[in-house]
Amino acid sequence: MAHGIQFEALAEDALLLRFGERIDIELNARVQAAAARLRRRLPQLECVPAYASVLLRFDPACWNGHGGSDPHRRLQDAVNAVLGEGGEIPATPRERIIPVCYGGEYGPDLADAAAHCGLTVDALIDRHTAAGYRVAMLGFAPGFPYLLGLDPQLAMPRRRDPRQRVPAGSVAIGGSQTGIYPEALPGGWQLIGRTPLRLFDAAASPPSLLAAGDRVRFQAIGEDRFRQLAAADPR
Repeated sequence: MAHGIQFEALAEDALLLRFGERIDIELNARVQAAAARLRRRLPQLECVPAYASVLLRFDPACWNGHGGSDPHRRLQDAVNAVLGEGGEIPATPRERIIPVCYGGEYGPDLADAAAHCGLTVDALIDRHTAAGYRVAMLGFAPGFPYLLGLDPQLAMPRRRDPRQRVPAGSVAIGGSQTGIYPEALPGGWQLIGRTPLRLFDAAASPPSLLAAGDRVRFQAIGEDRFRQLAAADPR
């Protein structure tokens, strides 16, 4: 262990860097900063950040030393050297505004969610749009962003009866997080609204609208604006 990081060889071509074991916005910021530094200094690696870890995928042949030394050990030494450098500041994260039509057919759980939180519907929307979020990681399905920064009063349990089909673009709350379903998928989070933006397009480059480390804010819109943006295919 170095720099408070635990290294774990997951496969011949994979090394996991563990920074901790909890979901925490400050810990995730450290993960994102490390991933950004590694991408710049070791561009031959594939870096996949999560809540409290970074997965490194690599070509073992490029990290074999003289005498066939362990490529995981050589990569670990390189990672330690890069993360031990000082003075380099990670790139400024992207900021994205996500328009959302709240309630009604777009957010069928909104009224129940507000009641659970002891708030009016308008107050819940105000709190949800007032917060600034960070994309902690993409997971569950391609392009699904797990967002940290939810107002603690809006935290709520997942549904007891998960839906077999959640519409694409649904904005939801599950536990202490909020997220956006990129495609029509099964899901048990509380649906409070929907965005007309397309979160994932396999034919696009990059395919995901959001990336780990991005900053996100939600903006409430009406149904007419939702239809306009959906028809324009804004992505």
